[in-house]
Amino acid sequence: MLRLVCTLLQLYVLAIVARAILSWLKVSRDHPVGRTVDFLAQIVDPLLRPIRRAIPAVPIGGIRLDLSPLVLIFGVTVVSQIICL
Repeated sequence: MLRLVCTLLQLYVLAIVARAILSWLKVSRDHPVGRTVDFLAQIVDPLLRPIRRAIPAVPIGGIRLDLSPLVLIFGVTVVSQIICL
């Protein structure tokens, strides 16, 4: 059971990374990539929203850098290191 939880935590980190990368693309929701983005958003965004409220995006030049995925990856990794040792 613990092995399953550890594997799911690793997959969740991959989902966070994929969500962050795919957020740069503008794709129709009817497109398979658009459906993938929607699926990842349903999984990842509930934990990203509170972090985004607490840590606003950092302005860099003409863009705003959202650090919430990095914070969430760090948190999931810490939890994973604690329970999966």
